[in-house]
Amino acid sequence: MLIGRQNELNLLSEIANSDSSEFVAIYGRRRIGKTFLIREAFNYNFAFQHTGIQGADRERQLAEFATSLTNAGMKKCPKLKDWFDAFNELGNFLSSLPAKRKIVFIDEVPWMDTPKADFVSALEHFWNGRATMRKDIVLVVCGSATSWIVGKIVKNYGGLHNRLTQQIYLQPFTLRECELYANARELNMSRKQILQTYMVLGGVPYYWSLLKKQFSWAQNIDYLIFDENAKLKDEFDALYKSLFRNPESYIQVVSILGKKKAGMTRNEIAKSLGQDHGGTLSKILTELELCSFIRSYKSIGKSKKDTIYQLTDNFTLFYFKFIESNNGNESQLWSRSIGSPTYNAWCGLAFERVCFQHIHQIKTALGISGIISNVYSWIYHPQNKNEKGVQIDMLIDRKDDVINLCEIKFSRGKYEIKKNYANELQDKVTIFQTKAVFNKPIFTVMITTEGLVDNTYARDIQNQVIAEDLFK
Repeated sequence: MLIGRQNELNLLSEIANSDSSEFVAIYGRRRIGKTFLIREAFNYNFAFQHTGIQGADRERQLAEFATSLTNAGMKKCPKLKDWFDAFNELGNFLSSLPAKRKIVFIDEVPWMDTPKADFVSALEHFWNGRATMRKDIVLVVCGSATSWIVGKIVKNYGGLHNRLTQQIYLQPFTLRECELYANARELNMSRKQILQTYMVLGGVPYYWSLLKKQFSWAQNIDYLIFDENAKLKDEFDALYKSLFRNPESYIQVVSILGKKKAGMTRNEIAKSLGQDHGGTLSKILTELELCSFIRSYKSIGKSKKDTIYQLTDNFTLFYFKFIESNNGNESQLWSRSIGSPTYNAWCGLAFERVCFQHIHQIKTALGISGIISNVYSWIYHPQNKNEKGVQIDMLIDRKDDVINLCEIKFSRGKYEIKKNYANELQDKVTIFQTKAVFNKPIFTVMITTEGLVDNTYARDIQNQVIAEDLFK
């Protein structure tokens, strides 16, 4: 079943029915549903389709490409010497087909770009020398290695510069889309259970497809991750290997960021690594952000060098907190962890990340969806022993000269603001106004799972957002 993706389907429908050749790049993380979307959008009707092979050398890649040509209907494909030869044969094959729209789908294209293979140059030559001379070819390239797609195709400054006619970055499902998917599969999950599952798995459709309707949400996490034969037991390594050719450096960076809730500057990351790594570290951070594992933001009044990098990927956060240290020894670790201090601390952090993934829904709940704004976290480190340090979960700096100061709290029931926390919240407002040198009015917002207990302190809060709002 195809849930959501309506904007992407509409765009691909327009491409299928346009009156000129189209070059489309579709990318996104592993298991996000790229291949399924393309197949459904074009009704599995391809003139030619091929999938690159992870880890194969050039000769094997070319041999498989020849096999795909034969499977598509080419009567006899000669042995392919190189990628120029391969794309020339593809062009000849397409020319032999009846005069109608020809959809060419090449999946996992980054894997085909082996060292010294001249793959990109051959692809450029095919598109510029054959496809653009016609009006009936739709070339769709796809891959999980987002950094490769962006660097070699989307931002190509060689022969493919400005040749791409459309690009689609396929995002993870939102909570609402996960709810639709869970309902379609009759998983019988409450919104709270969907939220808790999302905090672990994120919005990756494949992960959700593995959930069993006969299990509770907690049993499903044990089944998918901690069971002896769990399907996602080795997913962390497979995920990073599928996206990056040298995954160890990327894992090292996210591991460091996983230890800092509010994130770190580039210099702080370099210091933790023990060396700066020069442009390599900048490249790693850029590519991790392209793949939505981290986000970067600048606080008010800070320069580019003070940019904060924060780990945001749900599954990666869960891996560092629970999977990495388990070593496969506890098959029911998750069910046994619920309610523990470690679990409660993780819930607070994971719920905060989910909120950042649903900024649009939060702004809609606040009635400010049409107002341009910047969203970030804010930290103040005390300059002397007489000062307090504060950390603000989320700030929404609005163009209508108002700032929403948002505190995010996960709780099993309604959250009760007590005197100590009310004083802490007021300190945050005061310190932010003083240190950030802002004269804008500040509206405090509590984002909680089930709302606030109605008491004197709760009445001082200007706005509330609850988990239900994130599903809209």
